[in-house]
Amino acid sequence: MKKAPMTVVGAQKLQQELKQLKSIERPKIIQAIASARELGDLKENAEYHAAREQQSFIEGRINELEHKLSHAQIIDVTSIPNKTGRVVFGVTVDLINIDSEEEVSYRIVGDDEADIKQNLISISSPLARALIGKEAGDIATVQAPSGMIEYEILEVKYR
Repeated sequence: MKKAPMTVVGAQKLQQELKQLKSIERPKIIQAIASARELGDLKENAEYHAAREQQSFIEGRINELEHKLSHAQIIDVTSIPNKTGRVVFGVTVDLINIDSEEEVSYRIVGDDEADIKQNLISISSPLARALIGKEAGDIATVQAPSGMIEYEILEVKYR
């Protein structure tokens, strides 16, 4: 099975969510099911059916998180010995849009970690693919829905 790249921070977030689900949410829902069972007839017991549905969701999420973590290739960009200044997975890149002169900063992360609101872009996004392998001062051209956008790389940070 192919390993999916993931940052250390992304893996920690998934592990925290998994721990929360297993140690807090799962026992809560088991207790809710037991309480609902005590109410009697299960066929018309809305509390029981809602608790079982919630249990199904939690178990599904636990399985999903365990699968993602077992197939993750965790990459710590701070431990890269020869920091060449090239854009690689996990770095933070400061860019300037050549046309609008708008400055932005993005961190290149795994698909499961991507969140544009937090300036985390997926390694498989068009922008990240255009940036990989480039250095400060290079121009990256990205095909966007509005047309071609050119970014100049201002700085590459290994943090």
